[in-house]
Amino acid sequence: MKRPTSLSSLPAEQIESLVSVLDAVRSGAATTRPQVAHQTGLGRNVVTQRVAQLVSSGLLAEGMLGPSTGGRAPRELRFRAEAGVILVAELGATSIEVARSDLAGTLTHRRSEPADVTDGPDQVLNRVAELFQQIVEGLPADLDVWGIGLGLPGPVEFETGTPVSPPIMPGWDGYDVREFFSSRFDAPVWVDNDVNVMALGELRGGLAAGHRDVIFVKIGSGIGAGLISRGALHRGAQGCAGDIGHVAVGGSAIRCRCGQLGCLEAHAGGFALARDGYELGRSGASPLLAQAVAEGREVTAETVVRAAQRGDLAARELVIGSAHLVGESLARIVNFFNPSLILVGGGVASAGEFYLGEVRRSVLTRSLPLATHSLRIEQSPIADSAGLRGAAFMVVDELLSPAHLVASELVDTVA
Repeated sequence: MKRPTSLSSLPAEQIESLVSVLDAVRSGAATTRPQVAHQTGLGRNVVTQRVAQLVSSGLLAEGMLGPSTGGRAPRELRFRAEAGVILVAELGATSIEVARSDLAGTLTHRRSEPADVTDGPDQVLNRVAELFQQIVEGLPADLDVWGIGLGLPGPVEFETGTPVSPPIMPGWDGYDVREFFSSRFDAPVWVDNDVNVMALGELRGGLAAGHRDVIFVKIGSGIGAGLISRGALHRGAQGCAGDIGHVAVGGSAIRCRCGQLGCLEAHAGGFALARDGYELGRSGASPLLAQAVAEGREVTAETVVRAAQRGDLAARELVIGSAHLVGESLARIVNFFNPSLILVGGGVASAGEFYLGEVRRSVLTRSLPLATHSLRIEQSPIADSAGLRGAAFMVVDELLSPAHLVASELVDTVA
C-alpha cells in the first residue's frame, strides 16, 4: 500500500502499547485479541483500540473466527507483511546482491553480480541504485518503498549509517550512504556491517531462532562476527562489536589490510588463503594449485578450497590451518560471552565438515568446560540469504519502533 502522508501526535504510552500489540501479532506470539492481551498484559479495551488503529493503518488485518475458549469466538489477526516493500542490498568485497522484501523478510527479485568494492562508493552504489530502480519500476501502483537496508563489508557507525575507516574499502570512509539512497528513493535508509545483518537474518529465520546468545562468524575475504545477546543483536557503543578479524593471533610479521600486524584476517581469511595458495602453487608444493598457476588462472580462496576438497594435501593443510586459527579466536569469545550456538558462514567455511570439524576442535580445546557444556557449532544453512533477510528485518524493526512511529507517517491517530 501507499505510505500514509500524515501522522497526528500520540502520547508516548499509546505509542508503546501500539508497538506492543503490533509486535505480539507480527512475531506470531498472538493471533487473537485475547492472546494479545495475555501476551502484552494490556487491558481488553486498550487492546481493542490499538488493534482498530493498526487495522485502520493497514498494518494488521482481521481474518476468520478462531477457536472459542468458552465465550464468543475471537476473530484472528495477522500482520500484513504485504503492506510495504523494503529494498535490500548486501555488498561484499567482490560482489553485490540486491532483492525486494516484504515486511516479514520474504525475498523476491533477487539479483547478484560481480563487483569490486575498491572501485569506490560512487561507482558501486550507483550500480546498486540502478538495480533498485529496476525493482521499483516493476512495483504495483498501490505499493511504495517503505525503507532501504544495506550491509557493507566493513565497520559501520550504525547511528549515522556511515562506514568508518573500512580496511578493504578505500574511498568509503565517512561516505554518506544513507543520504545517497534516501535522496533517490524518498525512503528512510539503514546501513550496518554485513555480518551484523547476517546474524539478524539467522536470528529471525535460521538455526539461531529460539537462541538468546549466539555468535555468527563469517569467513570470507575477511573475517567478522555478529553477536546475538539475550535475543537481540549486540552492536556495541559505535557499532563495531564482534570484529574478530583484527584480533592478533601471535607475533606474526604479516601485515593486515587494516595496517596492523598479525591480525586473524591476515592469516585465515579468504585473501590470506589466496595469497598463500598462490605461493603453494608457485613452489609446486600443491599439485592442483601449481596447475592453476601454470595455466595462468587466478588462485582465489575458492580455488584453494576446491583443491582441498579434491584431496590436495597442501591445500587441505592450508584450509585446516585457517579453521584452527578461527577456532582459537572464537574460543576467546566463548569464554567470556558463553553462547549456546556458533554459526559459521562465508565462502571459506563452505569447505565443508573438515573445516567445521577443526573449528569445533579448536573451540573445545581452548574454552572452559562449562562454557562449552551445551554449545553447538554448526554451518549456517541459510548463509546465502541471511544478509538480505537480516537487512530487511533491520529496516522493519526500525520502521515499527516507538521512536520512528512517533516521527513517521505510518500510523493514524484513533480518537
